[in-house]
Amino acid sequence: MTVKKNVKTKIAVKISGAFFIALLALSCVTSAPSLMEIDLAVSQADYTAAIEAIVRGQEGKNVVYSEKNSILLFIDKGLLEHYAGNYANSSNDLQNAERLIEEAYTKSISENFFSYIINDNTKEYPGEDFEDIYINVFNALNYYNRGDTEGALVEIRKLSMSSGKLDMLSRKYEYTDPFTGASLNEMTRRETGIGELPRKSQVNFSNSALARFLGALFYLGEGKTDEARIEFDQLDAALSNRNIYRTPIPQAIEQAHGVPDGSARLNIISFTGLSPIKQEKRVIHFLPFFRHPVLQFAVFKLPAIVRRPSVINRIEVVIEGRSFDLELLEDIGAVIEETFTARYSNILIKTYIRTLFKYAAADIAAAEATKKHGEHIGFMTALAARMAMDLSEAADTRMSRYLPNKAYIGGINLDPGVYSVIINYYSGNDLIDSAEYRDVTVNQNTLNLLESVNLR
Repeated sequence: MTVKKNVKTKIAVKISGAFFIALLALSCVTSAPSLMEIDLAVSQADYTAAIEAIVRGQEGKNVVYSEKNSILLFIDKGLLEHYAGNYANSSNDLQNAERLIEEAYTKSISENFFSYIINDNTKEYPGEDFEDIYINVFNALNYYNRGDTEGALVEIRKLSMSSGKLDMLSRKYEYTDPFTGASLNEMTRRETGIGELPRKSQVNFSNSALARFLGALFYLGEGKTDEARIEFDQLDAALSNRNIYRTPIPQAIEQAHGVPDGSARLNIISFTGLSPIKQEKRVIHFLPFFRHPVLQFAVFKLPAIVRRPSVINRIEVVIEGRSFDLELLEDIGAVIEETFTARYSNILIKTYIRTLFKYAAADIAAAEATKKHGEHIGFMTALAARMAMDLSEAADTRMSRYLPNKAYIGGINLDPGVYSVIINYYSGNDLIDSAEYRDVTVNQNTLNLLESVNLR
């Protein structure tokens, strides 16, 4: 009896070990070093140090951004270069990210296959819809800060023109069953039995107030009043989307329409906080059709958008003894949540299929082991397979880390001249940070735009 028991134990170890090693070998992805050094530099507003940390992190074998995450490398570095005032470098990085996102639409068959068998982290990161949008927003600001307003408008037109990115995004997930009229979410619920889905399956975001406002300013700066008027009209339409724009319409928009004769307007835009990130959430779902009880409660690992709180809730601008508060124009975090929600059904379906495949394979292997070697070996095989699957499965939580969370705007009419501008950042009544901009030139009949960033 002892000999037979030892034989069975060895068989169980071999079976479970083989299953474990096979899945683990396939799922193995080089783990990147911690992003703590970069994050710490960003938290201290030392964007040059953050860029240097990225450059160092790309040296050697165990890099921060693997080759599969090249899009993230260019977006994150491009944003930090922008915050550091290195506008040419930022443009180069963001354009590389945009090019790779376009190329990612033609994904390889092998990558798609392995993402269904293992997890989405095995494929190249294709970029999120919201990243593709804000690449152009920040590159437009890069061009403006380099004195190229026409180049800035080219970036804005990529978003706002007919069949541009925003127009395409609004129709990207508009799938319905031609026979029943059911939406993608409804079909997903029906086929999977999983009810934890966002309420919407379409993107309720087809117009960016931030992009429209910048476009209007750039056109005004070029003296193109008719084009600016169209952008202001589109801006009003964008702000009517209360799902995204829930705060009062900024008075600075109306004030930017016309400047009194003899005066010049200084427009100010400020970006605050850090955008949401993805974290993994675990959803347990009962699958009664599997024979082994240990396999009947499947764990689905899904990405979830999680906000990163910002301490800043008021921004004061002081110029020559005059002061005013900036107003919230765009909650970038809300845009991220909305655009990601539409893609969530696709992620869930893929995760469901992949998890079912793994559990079915484990159930077959356990049943075969039970048939040949008894219940004990079958149970051990199922248990080991379950452990291997848990290790091999992982939600794809990749996304850019350094987008801002909110965009504020404001402005003031001044006599043409050179000014010192102080921007105070408050948390409630507490002044938490202040930035002074000296020698700000304000001219007539041109765009005067001052940008400030505080990611706290």
